[in-house]
Amino acid sequence: MVKIGLVGCGMWGRNLARNLAQLDVLAAVADRTDENAAAFAAQFNSRKSDWDAMLADASIDGVVIATAAPSHDQLAIAALQAGKHVYVEKPLSLSLAGATSIAKAAQMTGRQVMVGHLIRYHAAFRELQEQISAGAIGKLRHIQANRLAMGRIRNTESVLFDLCPHDLSLILALAGSMPNQIHCAGSSHMTAGIVDYLSGFLGFENGLSAGMQTSWLSPFKEHQLTVTGTAGSMVFDDTKPWPEKLTLYQDAMRLNGEHFIIDRASPVALPVPEAEPLKDEMRAFIAVCETGKPAASDISEALNVQTVLDQMQTALIDTNNR
Repeated sequence: MVKIGLVGCGMWGRNLARNLAQLDVLAAVADRTDENAAAFAAQFNSRKSDWDAMLADASIDGVVIATAAPSHDQLAIAALQAGKHVYVEKPLSLSLAGATSIAKAAQMTGRQVMVGHLIRYHAAFRELQEQISAGAIGKLRHIQANRLAMGRIRNTESVLFDLCPHDLSLILALAGSMPNQIHCAGSSHMTAGIVDYLSGFLGFENGLSAGMQTSWLSPFKEHQLTVTGTAGSMVFDDTKPWPEKLTLYQDAMRLNGEHFIIDRASPVALPVPEAEPLKDEMRAFIAVCETGKPAASDISEALNVQTVLDQMQTALIDTNNR
C-alpha cells in the first residue's frame, strides 16, 4: 500500500494532509516548526517526522512538498535523490534554472515529479477538454483566463508565480503547443517589485490567442476560463455551483454584406459530476507512486509552464517599477 510523507504544515498543507489522510496514505508529516508538525500528526492520525528521517524512511514511496516556493528546488531534488516520487505545490520553482535542475534529478533517479496544477484535475475542466476534443465549439480561436480575488497577498513571489501557473497549465493543455508571442504587463502596488496585478497575452503559430488577467487586489472573486471557437464558446466558472460550472454557448456569427449578424442561442449548462478536485489530484499522485507513470501535470508540463513563466517575467513591464 502506498505511503506518502508531507512536508509543510501550513494553510495549504492542511488541505493536502486532510485529503491524503482521507485516502489512507498519509504516513508522516514534517515542518520546520515542530509544534506545527505535531498538531498535524495528531489531527490527521499520522506521525511527526523530520525531513531527514522522512527521506531515510524506505517505506515512504512519495513526498508532497507544500513549503514556501523558494525552498522547492532544494527539497524536491533531495527527495528525488532519496528515491521518492515527488509532488510539488505550484510553482515548481521560481526560476527556469531551478525547474530544469529538478527535471534533471528526476531523470537521473528514474522518479516522477508531479506539480500541483490543481485545475487540471477538476471534473469541469476535464469535461471541457472532452467537449472541445469532440468538436463542440469547432476550431479554437481564443482562450481567456481570469483569476481575481482579494488576497492572499504575498511578498515573496508575485501573482505571476503564485496564480498564473494554474491558468498557464490549462491554456497550454488546450493549445497543445507553446506560444510564439508573449506580452506581459503589471503593477506592484503593495510590495515594490512584487507584481500584484498582471495582464498577459499569448499568441500561437496556428492563430490561437490567449489572455490572462490576474490579481490579489480585486474586491470580487473571479475564477473563469472562457474558450471561444469557430462554432461557439464554453465557459468554466469555478465560483458557480456545480450545476452551473460549465456552460456551452453556440451563438452563430455570419457576414451579411459589410456587417456581421449574430444569432444568439440559449446557453446550455453541461452536467459535471460533483467532486473535490484536490482529492482527485491526490489520487493521481497515489497512482504515480503505485505505477511510476507520469500524471497529467508531470515534469514535462511543468517545464513548459515554467518556460512560459520565465518568458513572461522577462517580457514583464512593471508600471510601478520603471
